[in-house]
Amino acid sequence: MRPLRYSINVTLDGCCHHEAGLPPDEESMRYWTAQLERADALLFGRVTYEMMASAWRKPTTGTWPDWMDEWQIPFAETIDRAKKYVVSSTLNGVDWNAELVQGDLAQAVQRFKQEPGEGLWVGGVTLPLALANLGLIDEYEFLVQPVLAGHGPTLLAGLREGIKLKLVDRHEFRSGAVAVRYRPTQVPT
Repeated sequence: MRPLRYSINVTLDGCCHHEAGLPPDEESMRYWTAQLERADALLFGRVTYEMMASAWRKPTTGTWPDWMDEWQIPFAETIDRAKKYVVSSTLNGVDWNAELVQGDLAQAVQRFKQEPGEGLWVGGVTLPLALANLGLIDEYEFLVQPVLAGHGPTLLAGLREGIKLKLVDRHEFRSGAVAVRYRPTQVPT
């Protein structure tokens, strides 16, 4: 069974908004590129899908935009070519190597997890909360930034039950950020 990994940048006070002082640097982009390369497919909700597509989809010109630094291109290429599943009840269709997922979320994700491969990756805020409440996330990966945001959406706000986790990996960055990976020791029922 393929594991489902939830990965996200987060501030020390739990804010997971992408504009809350969480700018990528070369080292973190290399890290995220490697993590995405480990995934057979990416699972996004509509908001995350649209946000990622607007930033990381290769333009029709075939040339990456001028705002993109050279060190961001490997990440952009990795996410651009990745298989994507988009969970949405409002979209009529998707592109960008994506398949629209509608209907029973638990059944769809269980089916994806049953397929052969290395694993699935989910990002964002709303969809991971639903998946955590269903007990479908096999690993939580947080890149904790040395920032106190003081506002914004917080990590897994609205979780129905606490989930006990066991640390399985830790990586420190020169910036002071720390990537931590956990596996649930107990899943919600």
